[in-house]
Amino acid sequence: MSVLNTTIKPFKTQAFKNGKFIEVSEKDVLGKWAVFFFYPADFTFVCPTELGDVADHYDELQKLGVEVYSVSTDTHFVHKAWHDASDTIRKIKYTMLGDPSWQISQNFDCLREGQGLADRATFIVDPDGVIQAMEITAEGIGRNAADLLRKVKAAQYVRNHPGEVCPAKWEEGEKTLAPSLDLVGKI
Repeated sequence: MSVLNTTIKPFKTQAFKNGKFIEVSEKDVLGKWAVFFFYPADFTFVCPTELGDVADHYDELQKLGVEVYSVSTDTHFVHKAWHDASDTIRKIKYTMLGDPSWQISQNFDCLREGQGLADRATFIVDPDGVIQAMEITAEGIGRNAADLLRKVKAAQYVRNHPGEVCPAKWEEGEKTLAPSLDLVGKI
């Protein structure tokens, strides 16, 4: 069953952010836009390229009022060790959630059955805690933070402009659509 258009479930976990361990719960997410960026494991191959890509776009996401939470089933201690060991991970300013109990991965329905690892999955959550977009890719397919940024802008646009939708490849400032009977069969 899809978690799209559902409210995020309660969770509480330890995280690593800006050299400190912090506690994060779903209550910290409410009231602002959020991206949950799940990945299989620290100290791997595709994962650091993706996390680094998101780090490169983090300031742009922050300007849009978006907080990023990366999530793997590793602990917050492992996140710190990876941060200290990797130049790519060291540039991360966003919150790295530990999910050793699998609670968050199960809540978002992206835990790999029998493996104890999260899928390579991204969720855009609105300020009400409702999941507005999701993407899950196979193990070897890395995601693109520039496209994530585009999707966040589209989700925010649709929320702020009821009755309008963003077509394929929509970029900020481009024309949107207002679904109506007049458009049926004419696009």
